[in-house]
Amino acid sequence: MTQFNEDWKSDRIGSALRGENPLVITEMSSGFAVMGDTQFLPGYCVFLPKKTVESLEALPMPERTAYLSDASLVGEAVLRATGAKRINYSIYGNTDAFLHTHIFPRYHSEPPERISRPVWDYPAEHWKSNDDSYKEEQHGLLRDKIATALTQLMEEAYLEKDV
Repeated sequence: MTQFNEDWKSDRIGSALRGENPLVITEMSSGFAVMGDTQFLPGYCVFLPKKTVESLEALPMPERTAYLSDASLVGEAVLRATGAKRINYSIYGNTDAFLHTHIFPRYHSEPPERISRPVWDYPAEHWKSNDDSYKEEQHGLLRDKIATALTQLMEEAYLEKDV
């Protein structure tokens, strides 16, 4: 994997558009599927729109519909690639004040006290720990599986639109 400096993190959407965001899995019609910075829940992804807006409501309805549809395809790809129990979707924008969707696989193997709670309740060390951060050598195979599943799902979804 090409070495990138950390500047891309200050403009995740712009860096994806410029091909400088190293976590991009693939470009979709309305945005970019990217691996999450942390992988304590393997397969965690984020969906970024192609233009920077503050919230989902800032998108015109056709773009909003495409964005949500594409985010759901990312979730389905993660589900297929990981065998997770389910997918949780989160759109907040409180810390990073731009539209983006968190896509979290949830696993049967999670501790019982965690599985029924939002992922944000996991201890802070999971979010900041280098041990849990995305590493190509550790997570690259899963990233490839997600990309393969997503390519197949996009082909199916876009074919359905043409029918």
